[in-house]
Amino acid sequence: MQSSHQPVLRDLVLVGGGHSHVGVLRMFAMKPEPGVRITVICTDIDTPYSGMLPGYISGHYSFDEVHIDLGRLCAFAGARLYHDAVVGIDRKNQKVICQNRPPVAYDLLSINIGSTPQVQHIEGAPTLAVPVKPIAQFNQRWLALLEKARQWPSHRGRMTIAVVGGGAGGVELLLSMQYRLRHELKALGRSPEDLKFVLLTSGDTILPTHNPGVRARFVKVLQERNVEVHTHAEVVQVSPGCLHTRDGRTFDADETMWVTQAGGPAWLQSTGLALDDKGFILVHPQLQCLNDPLVFAAGDIASLVERPLEKAGVFAVRMAKPLAENLRRSLRGQKLLAYHPQRHWLALISTGNRYAVGSRGPWGFGGDWVWRWKDRIDRQFMRRFTELPDMATQAPGTNLQTAMRSMGQLLKDIQAQGKAPTTRLSLTSEESLQAISAIAMRCGGCGAKVGANILSRALGSLQPVERPDVLIGLHSPDDAAVVRVPPGMAVVQTVDFFRAFIDDPYLFGKVAANHALGDIFAMGGEPQTATAVVTVPPGLESKVEDLLTQMMGGAIEVLNAAGCALVGGHTGEGAELALGFAINGLIDEKMDSVMRKGGMQPGDVLLLTKPMGIGTLFAAHARHAAKGRWIAAALQSMVQSNQQGAAILRTHGATACTDLTGFGLLGHLVEMTRPSGVDAELNMSTLPLLDGAVDCVKAGIVSSLQPANVRLRRALRNADEFVGDPRYPLLFDPQTAGGLLASVPAAQAAACVQALKAAGYAHTAIIGRITAQGEAIEPVLLKT
Repeated sequence: MQSSHQPVLRDLVLVGGGHSHVGVLRMFAMKPEPGVRITVICTDIDTPYSGMLPGYISGHYSFDEVHIDLGRLCAFAGARLYHDAVVGIDRKNQKVICQNRPPVAYDLLSINIGSTPQVQHIEGAPTLAVPVKPIAQFNQRWLALLEKARQWPSHRGRMTIAVVGGGAGGVELLLSMQYRLRHELKALGRSPEDLKFVLLTSGDTILPTHNPGVRARFVKVLQERNVEVHTHAEVVQVSPGCLHTRDGRTFDADETMWVTQAGGPAWLQSTGLALDDKGFILVHPQLQCLNDPLVFAAGDIASLVERPLEKAGVFAVRMAKPLAENLRRSLRGQKLLAYHPQRHWLALISTGNRYAVGSRGPWGFGGDWVWRWKDRIDRQFMRRFTELPDMATQAPGTNLQTAMRSMGQLLKDIQAQGKAPTTRLSLTSEESLQAISAIAMRCGGCGAKVGANILSRALGSLQPVERPDVLIGLHSPDDAAVVRVPPGMAVVQTVDFFRAFIDDPYLFGKVAANHALGDIFAMGGEPQTATAVVTVPPGLESKVEDLLTQMMGGAIEVLNAAGCALVGGHTGEGAELALGFAINGLIDEKMDSVMRKGGMQPGDVLLLTKPMGIGTLFAAHARHAAKGRWIAAALQSMVQSNQQGAAILRTHGATACTDLTGFGLLGHLVEMTRPSGVDAELNMSTLPLLDGAVDCVKAGIVSSLQPANVRLRRALRNADEFVGDPRYPLLFDPQTAGGLLASVPAAQAAACVQALKAAGYAHTAIIGRITAQGEAIEPVLLKT
């Protein structure tokens, strides 16, 4: 969570994590723009560097070596990362429409999403061909092809792999695949000749944008590698095992890779943005859209009106600097600068076997040394995003002092209203007043409440689930909610509240609501109503409203899914975003269905339904030391509800249950063994752990609550035997919206685990057993 002492004045939204945008993020990280909040919306956490993709396919690089960790980069830049797909733009209201979350407001928008092969126009291609772009989605298909080639049955004869597209991308991809797959078959003791490769191009030559000498080099390489090359072969249909060309020819193809006819995604057509005939965004030399000054575009998705460019990664990389500069200038209301692309550029095209050919204008050259040169250039580029500067090595108090100075300068700039030479952001008079108010000293008491107009707009669109027992609720304005308790039912009450630990308010809202509901589910109750307590940082009214809309939108989704009606709450100002809920639930007053912490029986099996490691992972995230995919997986775990899991545990006769939260596994286990009058054995080898949790612990990174939880080590009978185990610290790791820890009769354990996994709790594990209370004071024994 990137905290800031400055109010948000402008929202810069970056759609896509392409080469231009990763450069923009790094530049804004090194030189932040006070008052500007950056949000990145992208379908992928790991964004590939196209220059090294052929080397990855050839087997020369690992996955991490060729991918930029967008999650870590955004954390470094203080940017919010929204893991979602964009499906439209509401330009009138300045909002980006996403597939799985509320619309995202912007003051300035930049699009860098690459291109998409237009396979939908070719019969059979959408289901039978593998498009290379978007590159980020290509990896799973490539891994599937790799496994298919390994498993190819000999009785089917040779496996034919076809590449459609004779440009540099198609040729390089084919040669890289051929090199890797032939070596894979050799390693399996099979003949590389079991593979056949075919290249088809609609043109009269391969590599049409390169000089004759370079083309001749690759024609020779393809001949030496026994690759069939077919020119004037425009593919118009793909059928199982066969490609059909416009002139009536057919070619065998067990797998087809598509590297041609790229265009813009279909959703751009409905935006009203000026597009070229292939669906790319038309931009001025300033990289600004022709018909909307608030929208910029770069990389393959951009089409320069004054000089159309080849869709090459080199241009996307070089657009980053002018794009970052013009985004700053646009936010400041300053004149934009023109981007002047180079007339000739150096292309280094590999042949798969650590050999590459250089091409620039009329020049061409090749050799092993060219590949080594390319490798050095590519690795140097990647180091800019993998070896991030340590921004936290300043003296204590430096960050706060810098923030205070920035706020003072920001206040002067706002008061100058665009007249001072140091002015940064361009604000209206009303926005200037609101910004000054946000920076100035704020009142306490009821003077710290968020304004009624903001609340009514932000909450007006929320639709809590309707319950007949809610007599006065959220949209019936009164001093308090009125709720009926059905006959024969008792009320279960709980409350949870914590400050934000991620920069995505929508996801934070979902996690906070899920966490608060956890106690109700663990008790075997049915959620009835929720009352929210919210703290939001002061700022421009529009920004506060959007923040509330996003956060409460996420929360209401979770509450509604649980059948829990949001009936009211309180929203006040504070230094940091925070959210909590008081939850009321219902349970049979006879207490027959209540699951309590006490009740464990000797012989019971101990189950855990979700993986652990939340605390250490987010501690590492705060230091930019966690991989983005680790954090994404942790968030997926946190938004998974325990409701169905609790029902399954109850059905299988669970004798005790609790949800795993702040006190960690050991703390909550002791809370169960003590009232039950039993001891417990924990199997370290079966503990379900989130990816990256052990890595972070090994790096010495733990949660700030860890030291307090570690005091419970006195409950361990044999801690000294396991203190060197890398999993040992995770016994004390605090969880947020963790899984259910329960004891189940041994006879029911296998069926219970099977049912939980079938319900989506994939990491469910038997982690120990309950034993009779012994003479030892320590109730928990660790086992391997």
